Amino acid sequence: MRRRHADSRRPLAPVAGVAMLAAAALALTGCADSAASGSGSDSGAKIVVTTTQVGDFTRELLGDDAGITQLLSAGQSAHSFDPSAAQLLALTEADALVVNGAGLESWLDDAVKASGFDGELIDASSGIELFGTDDHEAHADEGAAEEHADEAEEHGEEAEHTEDEHGEGNPHIWTDPELAEHMVENITDGLAAVPGIDAATVESNESAYLDKLSALDDWIEENVAKVPVEQRLLVTNHDAFTYFIAAYDLTFVGSVIPSFDDNAEPSAAEIDELVAKIRETGVKAVFSEASISPKAAETIATESGVKVYSGENALYGDSLGAAGTDGETYLSSQEHNARLILESWGVEPSALPAVLQG
Repeated sequence: MRRRHADSRRPLAPVAGVAMLAAAALALTGCADSAASGSGSDSGAKIVVTTTQVGDFTRELLGDDAGITQLLSAGQSAHSFDPSAAQLLALTEADALVVNGAGLESWLDDAVKASGFDGELIDASSGIELFGTDDHEAHADEGAAEEHADEAEEHGEEAEHTEDEHGEGNPHIWTDPELAEHMVENITDGLAAVPGIDAATVESNESAYLDKLSALDDWIEENVAKVPVEQRLLVTNHDAFTYFIAAYDLTFVGSVIPSFDDNAEPSAAEIDELVAKIRETGVKAVFSEASISPKAAETIATESGVKVYSGENALYGDSLGAAGTDGETYLSSQEHNARLILESWGVEPSALPAVLQG
């Protein structure tokens, strides 16, 4: 295992106008059958999920026909999200709420309070220690990484979502497929406690999906190993790939937005500094992200004289993509990202494992 995480804390922030939305949600209780995209069937347990990633994980476990309401849509950022009145109603009626955790959903606690949600809260980040904002090179020792992984498994069931949990840590844990496995295990354990859920079916689906995640991890690692460590350089649109970088021993040269919050803006001095780093290190490309405007990334790439990956060739970071795109699912988004990064290093990746084909 390859765990290299930093332990830190970040408080949750309030949601503007959430009380007003809560009142509107109560007014909808007598006239709404479902509250948001992907609300599924009218029978059985009602499950609300926050992000596109945990939504995809949950559907893999429960099946596409389950009653799942996903709050964030494809391409939507969790960093600047305000739930609608209809979505608060979905929380009111939900039997379970599945969250990324790790401080990503800064609006969550107020939304839960406003909706009166009293179901099962399933935190996919439980037991995962977080990197801080500047920990790309920290904890590089593999022995320490394995120790962190063992501790995560041992204490995963003890972690609980609270207002002061996970503070100033980087919440983009899903970018490492091995950590995605841990997230899926957390979701499986949480769903087992929800009335109306067929635990045996969920566990069977979990086993099949974990096999796919493990195969994806091995495939990426096998292909990245073709590139000398000193040439594994990466520049992204914002600091969302910390765990991917640590997992496969990449060097993070910098990001267009110098933060893991995609709402931040780079200053002129920060842009100049990044351009200088790109030229100094020999970076071949700058990667935009599908859910963020590519303009700044394109400007920096032009000034640096390197290729920019944007549009259909942008990476999937904060969000999965719409139906029919390479980012439609977690597995396809990670394959897409890995292929593009490998291409920027001049590597033609090997064929996907059979379990990931079709």
